Amino acid sequence: MDKKYLCYCGLTCENCAVKVRVEPAAKVLFDEMKKAGFEEVINYIPGGEGFWPFLKGMAVDGLCVSCKDGGGDPGCSIRICAKDKGVDMCAFCEDYPCENLAAFFERNPVLDRDNALLRDKGWEAWAICQDKRKSVGYTYQDDGGKEKEPGE
Repeated sequence: MDKKYLCYCGLTCENCAVKVRVEPAAKVLFDEMKKAGFEEVINYIPGGEGFWPFLKGMAVDGLCVSCKDGGGDPGCSIRICAKDKGVDMCAFCEDYPCENLAAFFERNPVLDRDNALLRDKGWEAWAICQDKRKSVGYTYQDDGGKEKEPGE
């Protein structure tokens, strides 16, 4: 598990469909289009001047960065609160759980459970859970963020 993909709320980008499925598909598309010579003609295709740099960026550098590195909604109340309080993860905040997380956890109960695991059992147990999910290609979008675990 790469901690650079961790968000304050407990979400890890490594379990996001964009990172798990879209970025690899973008790489395949980029490579195939490059082999076919699209790099030379893309600017003659309507919208191509914006599409090609976007596709190349997604395929080469990856699209996603965590909210800690500037990704996501800059107005996220969870991120603003965590930054103001100087906490690495909400699970470690003295005010956890708080009203900033309540609605978020209603929509994403798996993250509520993940934060409880992190808070109660620590990084190692949390990382094992995330690595297990990653190994089977799990994404939050697979179950809508509900409490279902991979393989259930």
